[in-house]
Amino acid sequence: MNLGVLDYGAGNLRSVLNAFKAIGTEAKLVTEPKGFDEIDVLVFPGQGAFGDSVRILKETHLWDPLKEWLKAERPYLGICLGYQLLFESSEECPGVEGLCVAPGRVRKFQAGEGLKIPHMGWNKVHWEASQSAWWNGLPNPAHLYFVHSYYPDVADESLALCRTDYGVPFVAGIAKEKLMAVQFHPEKSQEAGLTLLKNSVATLAARL
Repeated sequence: MNLGVLDYGAGNLRSVLNAFKAIGTEAKLVTEPKGFDEIDVLVFPGQGAFGDSVRILKETHLWDPLKEWLKAERPYLGICLGYQLLFESSEECPGVEGLCVAPGRVRKFQAGEGLKIPHMGWNKVHWEASQSAWWNGLPNPAHLYFVHSYYPDVADESLALCRTDYGVPFVAGIAKEKLMAVQFHPEKSQEAGLTLLKNSVATLAARL
């Protein structure tokens, strides 16, 4: 199974590649449209702004093949921005349309007493029992590492993989047959994150 990590000029690419290497799975960078033809699973890691990322993906001609990949329901793993872009829009960049794979809007955390923005550090993640193939072998709840100022307000609760709370409860990840995307960073979450990536690769391999 060939894994490709989408490289659009931003994102925590080296850490993601090293995380896959640590679980015995080599991944290569996808930097141009023809790269989609050489992979079985697309990994979209991410750091950066919603609108800027959409613009860069379009300028590098990666946006249309990315949309086609998702429309065809081909295997996809999304991390942080690679999760948020799956939704319809974001308060971060009004008027910019996302990939519209999942219904919902990305909203900004509201700073309050004792609540710092961005949400940065370890937090509890509560897994959905119905999605156990993805988190097999992990405790429930588990502690994962977050860095973000915006969170998806997920309209379709049936997609929920896991939930957490940071001033407001929110769905921290979604999953369906050949897609798994999370707000936290598995590549920064030590053994728990590596276990989740290993499970994800195994689950998608079984569903190819």
